[in-house]
Amino acid sequence: MNVPDPVIDVRGLNKRFGDKTVVDGLSLQVAKGEIHGFLGPNGSGKTTTIRMLCGLLTPDGGAGCCLGHDVLRESAAIKREVGYMTQRFSLWDDLSIEENLHFVGRMFGIAGRRRRVDQALDGLGLGGRRRQLAGTLSGGWKQRLALASCLLHEPRLLLLDEPTAGVDPKARRDFWEEIHRLSASGITVLVSTHYMDEAERCHRLSYLAYGRLLATGSAAEIVAAQRLSTWALAGEGVEHLADELRRLPGVEQVASFGVQLHVSGRDAVPLQAALEHFATGHGLRLEAAEPSLEDVFMHLMRGARDPLGQ
Repeated sequence: MNVPDPVIDVRGLNKRFGDKTVVDGLSLQVAKGEIHGFLGPNGSGKTTTIRMLCGLLTPDGGAGCCLGHDVLRESAAIKREVGYMTQRFSLWDDLSIEENLHFVGRMFGIAGRRRRVDQALDGLGLGGRRRQLAGTLSGGWKQRLALASCLLHEPRLLLLDEPTAGVDPKARRDFWEEIHRLSASGITVLVSTHYMDEAERCHRLSYLAYGRLLATGSAAEIVAAQRLSTWALAGEGVEHLADELRRLPGVEQVASFGVQLHVSGRDAVPLQAALEHFATGHGLRLEAAEPSLEDVFMHLMRGARDPLGQ
């Protein structure tokens, strides 16, 4: 899918470390103001791709632009216009919130630094804690501080690498409200996450496995494209029947959802027939279900091949 005036537009990106290909021919387009979710299991190449996009790593192959700058030759220009939030808190524990922001401002050589720091403190609700040491903050407050430091130089693009890992649900919700506010102001966001509820908050998604892009589009488009048929089984003892179900014709995956089992496959007719017979024989209730993003991503992973496992 081509997007008009993309902020990120790269084609065929490759990156190797030794004999391991971490990113393999990845192409990606992200529109201005879009929140683009980056999903995939650990080791799928998300972090490496983000680091190539923000100029910290040089691709071994491929081409394209980020913020209008060539990803192979203009990394310094990209760094000046990107805010990058790493997986781990990377500021200084023995400095206060305010001191951390001033330190970052000096590193960027930001004009009007005091005004910008005050704006960041107020904009993210950090003003009342400005003198608190960063090392004493909870995960949610560290997350706000890290985001504030990313915004000091007024970037046009935010690259967020699993920014909500390890924080409580309220902090995650508040963080995503802020992300949508920034998107509405015209800032583009590429964010990696493992959480399906966060994925559904994104305008578009890209799913990676073993360095390869497996699917891209809106959540609804990705679910529809896989054409999964999904059924919910419920009843006494259903939790003990997953292995039996996996041996039935048409069954590709079985997953537990509360007191139900969700059974999915792409061959709808034999799947339905097998499940109706199975449900009758075991006294279970069978209902058609809408496939979820999680169902789809498990299906995509099932079809992906680990090059190191061959």
